[in-house]
Amino acid sequence: MVVQVDNAARDLSGMQRAVRWYPPAYDIRVEAVPIPQIIDPDDAIVEVTLAGLCGSDLHIYRGHEDVESDLTCGHEVVGRVVALGASFRPDAAGRPELYSTLHVGDKVVSPFTVSCGECHFCRIGFTCRCVHSCLFGIPTLPGGQAQYIRIPKAGGTLFNLSASRSSSTALANNDLSRLADSSLILLADILPTGVFAAMQALQHPKIAPMLTGKPYPFGGFVPSGSVAQGQAATALQEEDRTLTVGVVGLGPVGVCATVSLLDILAGLETSHGLVFGIIAIDPLESRRTKLQAIYNTIEPSGKGTGRFAVATAEEGKKLAQEWTKGAGCNAVLEVVGNSSALTLAYNIVRPFGIISSVGVHQEPPLPFNGRDVYNKNVSFDFGRCPVRALFPIALEILLKRQDVFGGVGTAASLIDRVVGFDEAVDMYKLFDKGHCGKVLFDPSL
Repeated sequence: MVVQVDNAARDLSGMQRAVRWYPPAYDIRVEAVPIPQIIDPDDAIVEVTLAGLCGSDLHIYRGHEDVESDLTCGHEVVGRVVALGASFRPDAAGRPELYSTLHVGDKVVSPFTVSCGECHFCRIGFTCRCVHSCLFGIPTLPGGQAQYIRIPKAGGTLFNLSASRSSSTALANNDLSRLADSSLILLADILPTGVFAAMQALQHPKIAPMLTGKPYPFGGFVPSGSVAQGQAATALQEEDRTLTVGVVGLGPVGVCATVSLLDILAGLETSHGLVFGIIAIDPLESRRTKLQAIYNTIEPSGKGTGRFAVATAEEGKKLAQEWTKGAGCNAVLEVVGNSSALTLAYNIVRPFGIISSVGVHQEPPLPFNGRDVYNKNVSFDFGRCPVRALFPIALEILLKRQDVFGGVGTAASLIDRVVGFDEAVDMYKLFDKGHCGKVLFDPSL
């Protein structure tokens, strides 16, 4: 098997440092483990320049995922390719683009799951449900909080940030060299997931009347030959077309969801005259303060003129009633992943509303039953973000919102700090308790 290797890189047959978790819970160690090797022709080895600490990592950290074996942590990675399997060659026809265009030395970002780019689910954009899907940072697939990481199915998984070798319009039209790795790593998970939370709601047919001005069901698909309009007593009023969205959970993913939602709705305000309001809810004052600072920093074109409020849970309930004359929010983005957050989302969403849930839920049963959802005609969209499919949209927002995503450690920065592996134990403890924001690990420190 022919393998492309970066001869200038350190010896790939040696050992590396990695952040490791041991069962049953709360046991983080920094240890030496073997540098990963090319196993399959579709593999790539990436030298990690930055790795993220994500809220999803806390589920394993707390022992909530029923994992019984030790593992290398992390699923957010940006780095440079140092080795490629034999499948990567200029004449690789009929396969995802990167098999013929990716080179050793290219800067890449990896989504948090493997995707082949060739199966039914990948072809239609549901990349997180690829038939080869596997989550980084589990016992069978070591994660990115290490100096090196092996990427299976790399031609379908990775996103090449080297503009000269990519067909991406966003890359071709923008100079990504001005973006720090601390910004680009947001593409690995939390920014696409935030975009997904917003898109999942805004693309739902129950939101169509607010966007199109046509009553349900005529705002979206209707069978051919059907009557093209409803028989409402009066036309839609301004209050009928006002879109009110709640966001429950203002951690890093919640911030990304809110910033993405603001950007999208501001565009619809300009293009379609949309009237909107956003109620962003979190019980932690530090998170509410952070989001308010971020909102204040965003330029007008990136947030529009719609109503915006940052609130506690009780304040959010009141605002959802006051802003809508008692109807409730049209949509709620649930970005926490527990029963209390879902209960709040259900309480503030209106009849015929939608809850878009991207929080990683565990075993406890859902906090409502079939009668509850039937009586309110509530729609639920749950699940993992298809990051690889959402890269282009997320990248456009990342480029526009460098006022939020470009810095580190300021009042309006999403990234709180960048540290070395020696601080991993302490960072997990702080992040678990909500005492710090988004943390990145730099293996070189």
